[in-house]
Amino acid sequence: MFCDKPNMQGQFYEFFAGAGMARAGLGAGWQCLFANDIDLKKAATYETNWQTGVMKAADVKSLRPSDLPGRADLAWASFPCQDLSLAGGGAGLKGERSGVFWPFWRLMQRLQKEGRAPNIIALENVAATLTSHGGKDFEALCLALVEGGYRIGARVIDAALFVPQSRPRMFLIGVHKSVPIPAHLLTPSASLVGVDKHVSAAIDRLNLAAKTNSELVRVIDNWLNWHLPEPQAELPTLESIIETDPIDVEWHTEVETRTLIDRMSDLNRSKVEKAREAGIRMYGTAYRRTRVQKGVKSVRTEVRFDGIAGCLRTPSGGSSRQIVVEIKGRKTRSRLMTPREAARLMGLEESYKLPDVYNEAYHLIGDGVAVPVVNYLRQNLFDPLLLQIRSEARQAA
Repeated sequence: MFCDKPNMQGQFYEFFAGAGMARAGLGAGWQCLFANDIDLKKAATYETNWQTGVMKAADVKSLRPSDLPGRADLAWASFPCQDLSLAGGGAGLKGERSGVFWPFWRLMQRLQKEGRAPNIIALENVAATLTSHGGKDFEALCLALVEGGYRIGARVIDAALFVPQSRPRMFLIGVHKSVPIPAHLLTPSASLVGVDKHVSAAIDRLNLAAKTNSELVRVIDNWLNWHLPEPQAELPTLESIIETDPIDVEWHTEVETRTLIDRMSDLNRSKVEKAREAGIRMYGTAYRRTRVQKGVKSVRTEVRFDGIAGCLRTPSGGSSRQIVVEIKGRKTRSRLMTPREAARLMGLEESYKLPDVYNEAYHLIGDGVAVPVVNYLRQNLFDPLLLQIRSEARQAA
């Protein structure tokens, strides 16, 4: 590939870097100039797995342009999702956590004043970003990028296209207006309907809002519909990821497993029964969730045996740790998912060094972006855009 050539290597900044999963997805053809995360433990793991010297463990609010070397082709930002998530408090971009997008963006604006604006900016977050506050948060993100001189487009991509984990995420990708975009990277607006219903609905909301908010007309005028081909990757099975006899977690007692099943609804218990009737070893995954019925809170176990794990989350108490359920004939066992299994569900290599402490490792993985999805975007958007950027630079020289 062209990125393997030294003069074609892309350069990037990785913000809210965590485990460095965006870096893993971009691969050896892209050079990390700078990485940042506020979490000291995550930063330490980043340096354990990647090179030292590029990670700066600090609040993004404290960063200055002088901290960032060179001019990046790409700035990647997987900013916190808690205030945008459907499971969060709904504070949106005004929240303390998801609101850290704004100091990141101010840093990008300061780079622009120095003539060092990244050619590409990629924002990753939960799909609910598109609908948070009735679409107002998405409007704010789009307007910020457009006012910063970027043309923008978004797609929702589910990691389940690449790994056995349900993890739909929004990717808002801006390309600086100085970069010509090859025609094959774009698709007519009409063809997006049915391809990405989430983004199609967001575009409809933008068009409607633009009728009363003239600022949003600029967003519509600078909107891009990215053409992304159907993924061709061979999907690993959930069974290939699950460990038969893990050494770092213990199987639940029979009483604990029975309690999990007792807390299931009739629908979920029927899933267990059908798996038992299959007469073969089957693996499923489950979560404990708090549900409210008639004003009363209760803990419910929700299970699935469709070969796809639930979306990994960061642990906050026992309820958000994913559970592995093994059924072999009439025998049922359950246990917590191991950090290594979680890492596989995110597409990380077996050689990736995880923290020794369970919660630290699980939190690190649950907070990341699926590696194969980043690799898919690299192949189908970032690499072609980089080729265009390098071609323009040669012509200008």
